[in-house]
Order: sequence, then C-alpha cells, then structure tokens
Amino acid sequence: MQLKSLKMLVTVAETGSFVAAAEQLHTVQSNVTAHVKKLEDELGVQLLLRKKSRAVLTPAGRELMGYAEQMLRLHDEACQKFQLGHPHTGALRIGAMETTMALRLPPVLAQFHGESPQIDLQLQTGPTAQLSQQLLEGTLDCVFVAGGITHPEFVSTPVFTEHLVLVSARPFQGLPSHTELLGATFVAFRQGCSYRHRIELFLAANDIAAAKVVEFGTLEAILGCVVAGMGYALLPEATVQAYQSRYPIHYHPLPQGLGLVETYFVTPKPSAWSPALSRFARTLEDVHGECAA
Repeated sequence: MQLKSLKMLVTVAETGSFVAAAEQLHTVQSNVTAHVKKLEDELGVQLLLRKKSRAVLTPAGRELMGYAEQMLRLHDEACQKFQLGHPHTGALRIGAMETTMALRLPPVLAQFHGESPQIDLQLQTGPTAQLSQQLLEGTLDCVFVAGGITHPEFVSTPVFTEHLVLVSARPFQGLPSHTELLGATFVAFRQGCSYRHRIELFLAANDIAAAKVVEFGTLEAILGCVVAGMGYALLPEATVQAYQSRYPIHYHPLPQGLGLVETYFVTPKPSAWSPALSRFARTLEDVHGECAA
C-alpha cells in the first residue's frame, strides 16, 4: 500500500467526495479514483460506496481507516523528527574511554541534556578497540577513542589532546631508571586500551621487552591500586590533576613523542546522522570547539 493512496482514501472519507478530495489534494478526480481502486484491488475488498452525491466508507473501509490514519500520522512524525529545530526524541548511544567520560564529557553531556532532556542518553565506557568495534557493528552511534578509526564510512575528528604522565604513589625525582622499570608493575585498563599500548612503547624505549600489567575495569580501581603501592599507571595529565584532591598521587610527564595522544570523535558520515547525533555534535562544538586541549 502506498501512503499516497491511503492519504487519498482518508481525504475522500473526510470530505465525502472524490471531487472535494481532488481539490484539497491539488490533483484531478481520476487520480483519486485510480488510487482508491488500486487499494481495493490490492486488498480484495470494497472500501467506498457512492450514495447519491456522497461517498461513504464500507465496513472494510472503516477498518482500514484506523490503520491508514495511524500510518499517515507516523509518517508525519518521522518527517518532523528530521526537520532541524524540531523537538527531538529517541535515543543516543555514546561510547567513550573511561578517562574521557570521567573528565572531558560531563560538561558536554550536561548541556546536551539541558537542551534536549527528552533524548534518552545511553552511555558506555570501554577501551578504544572495543568501542571502535561496536561503532562498526552499529551498536553505538558515536565514540570517543584514541587515534580515530580508518574506515571509508566513518569520520574521525580530533577533539581533545591528552598529555600522558607516569603516575605513582611516591614523588618523582625523574623518570624511573632502567633497573627500576625492569621490576615494575603497571596497572592499566584491559586489552584494547590505547594508553596500555603506550606503556609498551614507553618500556620499549627503555629497552624493556615486556611489561608486568595488572588489568582493571575502572579509573577509580587503577588509582586506588596506585595509591596502595601496587605499581605505576599511565594516564592523561588532566585526569590525574582532577583526581589529586581525592588520591595522594604524583606524576611525571612522558617524553614528548610518547606523551601526546589525540582523542577523536568518531561517527558515521554526517549524511547518516540522526537528529539526536546532529544536535550532540553541535553541543560538543559549542562546549569545546573543534579541538580542545
């Protein structure tokens, strides 16, 4: 069934006339008649009776009217939903690295929720590899990950520049020596985390082939274990500074080549954005601009 045919049937029923329906829909009577006849042939029932000068619905026509009105209403709602400026509803599924969600995104999310409280925000944290895979599979609408994603159907935009630092429970006199690092333990997020890869690069730069890494799922667990003296962590400087009032931790910058990491906002191409994602992208730009450090 075509929506156009249903619209003509509803208009005939409301006006009681094929001629009046044609005038209201800015077409000719023969076109209205043809569409109604097409519906009748498709469904195998008679939908309208012509009584003198008026067209009235048959029992079958009245039953179809309920469906037709509902389908046309949903069509109009769908069209309105994708018009800019229309109050948006629905859901937005956002994935981000734990440190990004903890520090960078709260101002964005607060403003977005204040402007669009009717949108259901669904937030998920995880390592870069996991989030990237979920975006590719379509279970997330957008992600904040380190390094972006190279894929022809997705766009990666740099939004935050993070400066990674080595974190410890003890004050630093400088970066640990080769001997100290040989026996060191690192606490980190699980496999697939880009910061964990930087641990491996940092150790390789110090001629250490393998790292002893204990995995945790949350930022608080990592910081708590660092404070307890379990080992070192590698985290963004801004995140460490934000948590120093709660955790007695110390940090030392990494060498420039190892310490800089770009966080990217990765989405499908803009032509595939939902209204909620379009609005979120505008909010992100309002709060942080195209790139924030």
